[in-house]
Amino acid sequence: MEGTSESIVTASHPAEDRAESDKAEKSSLSNGQAQGENGGGAAGGKMDRAGSQETVVRDRPKAEINLQTLLKAGVHFGHQSSRWHPKMDPFIYTTRNGIHIIDLPKTIQSWKQTRKHVVEIAARGGSVLFVGTKKQAQSAVIEEAKRCGAYYVARRWLGGMMTNFRTIRNSIERMKKLETLLGDAEQRLKYKKKELLMMDREREKLEFSLAGIRDMYAPPQLMFIIDVKREEIAVSEASRLDIPVVALVDTNSDPTTVDYPIPSNDDATRAIRLFCQAIADAVIEGKEIYAQRARSARAVDQVAAEAAAEAAAAVADASSAEEAASSAKAENAGSDAE
Repeated sequence: MEGTSESIVTASHPAEDRAESDKAEKSSLSNGQAQGENGGGAAGGKMDRAGSQETVVRDRPKAEINLQTLLKAGVHFGHQSSRWHPKMDPFIYTTRNGIHIIDLPKTIQSWKQTRKHVVEIAARGGSVLFVGTKKQAQSAVIEEAKRCGAYYVARRWLGGMMTNFRTIRNSIERMKKLETLLGDAEQRLKYKKKELLMMDREREKLEFSLAGIRDMYAPPQLMFIIDVKREEIAVSEASRLDIPVVALVDTNSDPTTVDYPIPSNDDATRAIRLFCQAIADAVIEGKEIYAQRARSARAVDQVAAEAAAEAAAAVADASSAEEAASSAKAENAGSDAE
């Protein structure tokens, strides 16, 4: 363990390098958005209001959470030591150039426990909600949530999205109604141009916040949150409804506010994408287990139905044989009497 921790410090960069890497990630993110605005990106993607391209990757290698991948993604970089949260002390290995270094072996340990719970939830047929509204997380949250068939909130968390879910559902139904109306050429003829413009703006506003949960009809059984400090309202609502929360927790956050904290850099795009992909892989694995159990249950039901049908047929045959025997006996008795 000591050798592992020493390698973490050796592989870490000074504060100046961290700043430069953050700038590089922001630059690459802005370049990606510029390509989206110019029509770049995967075919079939959907352009959102921020100008970024939503792409869906169906097949990709499973994410591996080990010391090498965590170092490569910059998961070990914490915040400045002056901005730390005291409850994160067990997850901090050391301080280098004024920046906390996260103890990656503890990150791996936390991830193993978290992964088991995510798989169990999905294996029971439970739904998962990805939450990450910061710019670095939006693309990864949308892609990975769609890949594993989960729900997501990647633009803006509306107050009461969980605790006042009935009102949110009404807004979603309103959004769907507007989509149907604006997509019908005959219905559009009944409204003036200004009215259509206002309805289209309303639809865009609703879709901006609710597109990722349009098919969610009940609160999820699990939430995966990126940056608990930024998504404080989402964490609070999940706590009130007893929804388990898995979250990336940086050194400036309180890990006791969530059920399954994963100590990690929650600002680096690569770190966020790595854990989003890993969570999506766990959800997919759980859904495969759920589907397999469903197939097994159907097979058992089919065997039981066939056995019941055979038993019913045997009873019917026995009953008909008994009737035939009794009728033959009656005929013989009649002939003897004559």
